[in-house]
Amino acid sequence: MDVLDKLRILTDAAKYDVACTSSGADRRGKKGALGNAVASGICHSFAADGRCISLLKVLLTNVCVYDCSYCVNRKSEDRERAAFTPRELADLTIGFYRRNYIEGLFLSSAVIKNPDYTCEQMIAVLELLRGEEYRFNGYIHVKAIPGADERLITRLGYLADRMSVNIELPSEAGLKKLAPDKTKLSILKPMKMISGKISESSHDIVRYRHAPKFSPAGQSTQMIIGATPDTDYKILNLSEQLYKKYQLKRVFFSAYIPMVENSLLPSRDTKPPLLREHRLYQADWLLRFYGFGASELLDEAHPNFNPLVDPKCSWALAHMDYFPVEINRAPKEMLLRVPGIGVKSAIKILKARRFESLNFDTLKKLGVVLKRAQYFILCNGRGLDGLRVRQDQMLRALISEQGERHVLAQKYTQLSFFDYDQSPALHKEVLKCLTAPV
Repeated sequence: MDVLDKLRILTDAAKYDVACTSSGADRRGKKGALGNAVASGICHSFAADGRCISLLKVLLTNVCVYDCSYCVNRKSEDRERAAFTPRELADLTIGFYRRNYIEGLFLSSAVIKNPDYTCEQMIAVLELLRGEEYRFNGYIHVKAIPGADERLITRLGYLADRMSVNIELPSEAGLKKLAPDKTKLSILKPMKMISGKISESSHDIVRYRHAPKFSPAGQSTQMIIGATPDTDYKILNLSEQLYKKYQLKRVFFSAYIPMVENSLLPSRDTKPPLLREHRLYQADWLLRFYGFGASELLDEAHPNFNPLVDPKCSWALAHMDYFPVEINRAPKEMLLRVPGIGVKSAIKILKARRFESLNFDTLKKLGVVLKRAQYFILCNGRGLDGLRVRQDQMLRALISEQGERHVLAQKYTQLSFFDYDQSPALHKEVLKCLTAPV
């Protein structure tokens, strides 16, 4: 098999790994070295679904010894298999970089032979790139292989800018059912080790200027959404715990796309839960930048997000006792909870109100989205002129474009007295009525 065929197979096999993120690493070009990494983002083009495509996103191999039910690369799946040699993949990466096709590498792999062997092959690729031959100084994101020796994962971390360990599924029960070869411990153990090494490295750099950096852009993880019946509440709580315990940079969510027939999984004609994925990303943003807790956004009584409105609007509508907020006096923490006010807008409001009393026209100039914020704020004790709405009217006004599409996509069917599938109980009662003696 030639290199072009391997590239076709292994880039296609890698498309379900989520990698749409800025690099998080800031490394200037060096004399005699090739490339650099920019913290504000290396991504220049995006696919139609919003995922970044500026990295060479590829698997080292799709030959796998595991048989995870949800994975297209599982060992029982009948599909084309291929594997790069470390030299082939290193040469491809440099060739694409020199032609300005890519600005970095996203490297993952199925588990060939065993985790240690797979990890050794990935290290060989990165050593060729970072070594004297190519001296590649650009961004590299590498997936750590759960179950590999800690010394191998440590070596990977010193060669890469960012590492990630996929947690795969939100619950241990789901993992046991769909990925029996993997365990919660085998996933969390390297995650904990990487977190500790990053912390240790950051302390070393303070003491020794030229100390080697371990995964300077941090670590991330990915969860598959919709393959198991886990609720948004469960997923968001897990994300919050991962951020706190392992200091992750990002938790990525990937809507499950049915590609295989399995009684344990949604059928192949099931649509991927893309709107649900979007709501989880919005909630994730609220956890990381807006000071919300997972238990504030959802609870056992309301375990899933409202598909019609974004999580922030949903929280505000459920807590109207906090509103309206006086823009000229509210603290930053409260401003961030107002729908339509983002982090940058809140900072601008705090700065501007030191010099003048703010009104609705000023807020619009500062970037506040008044279409949403107008229902929750006051300026100098007054609301927007002519605004008088009830809470149900507010909900209709706050429905997002995605929510509107969700409503329009619903298919409604006229109930029938004679259709058993629609309502077996009603069908039975109708038959009694029709066949009983008068």
